[in-house]
Amino acid sequence: MRGVILPGNRTVDFREIPVPQPQHGQVLVKIMASAICGSDIRAIYRAHIGEGAERYVPGMIAGHEPCGRIAAVGPGCQALKVGDRVSVYHISGCGVCDDCREGYQISCSSPVRAAYGWQRHGGHAPFMLADERDCIPLPESLSWVDGAMCACGVGTAWEALTRIGVSGGDALLVTGLGPVGMGVAMLAKALGANKVIGTEVSPGRRKMAQELGIVDEALEVDDKTLVRIKDLTRGKGCEASIDCSGTAPGRVLALQGTRQWGRCAFVGEGGKIEFDVSPVLIHPQITLYGSWVTSLKHMSDLLDRLARWGVHPEKICTTRLPLNEAARGYQMADKGEAAKVCFVFEG
Repeated sequence: MRGVILPGNRTVDFREIPVPQPQHGQVLVKIMASAICGSDIRAIYRAHIGEGAERYVPGMIAGHEPCGRIAAVGPGCQALKVGDRVSVYHISGCGVCDDCREGYQISCSSPVRAAYGWQRHGGHAPFMLADERDCIPLPESLSWVDGAMCACGVGTAWEALTRIGVSGGDALLVTGLGPVGMGVAMLAKALGANKVIGTEVSPGRRKMAQELGIVDEALEVDDKTLVRIKDLTRGKGCEASIDCSGTAPGRVLALQGTRQWGRCAFVGEGGKIEFDVSPVLIHPQITLYGSWVTSLKHMSDLLDRLARWGVHPEKICTTRLPLNEAARGYQMADKGEAAKVCFVFEG
């Protein structure tokens, strides 16, 4: 079979590998949708800058947001059978450390920890080998693209919202309306947040978020943005905020736009930040969280709630392409020409 690899230097190539056979505790997933994540762009597509958990093994099939149908099961599998629909949690941990026992395989520190699409073959190919324990049943009412988007990006959004406890009593500020930021806003609406304010430098993404009803307000980023946020919240700021921009200005704005005693989470990866700690964080007594991806249990909870709510993350996916157009898809994602790019498969 033919799969996508990422040599770096903003290039895409294809590699032929045999269709793998599942061993003990493994399943073979026929991929139906495989999305591009911002981390793929930042740490692999542009250049192989990742180390440790973000180290990309050259020649590895890319794609860590996979979703599909079980095509074969190996000996020792206990729950899944051929034909089952699954979304795949994109980290396979050791299974025995404290983090893995909590379902946070993302935080596994064992040398055997491996991410699909980074240190073991991922979803940018017709088939993918996965450990059964990494697969989460996909409800029938959710699409393949819904499931792919929850494997990392929308799962990351859900984790941050649950960590800071967003509910109907909150106004929420989201800085950065990329795929994760739009996912945060969409899920916050489903949770009942009484106002969702987004900020974004891209006019196209602001327009899309507004047209899709994902946010109540999509604000341009300039020297008056904080004033607008305060005006929309009776001068107080939002009870909760989540930075999805991964930029220093976005992170500072998220903190500044949070009201006294509020909660703020940083989700956007990379970069550095510097701010005056006392007036921005300590004196307003803001609680600041770092939130990294999600857990197996929370991803399962998310899929269940999406099905019950009738909420579909796929509406954020503006571009769906066959795998043979992978180079075009990665270029679009790199340039910010699409809110989300997903490769879709027939069958």
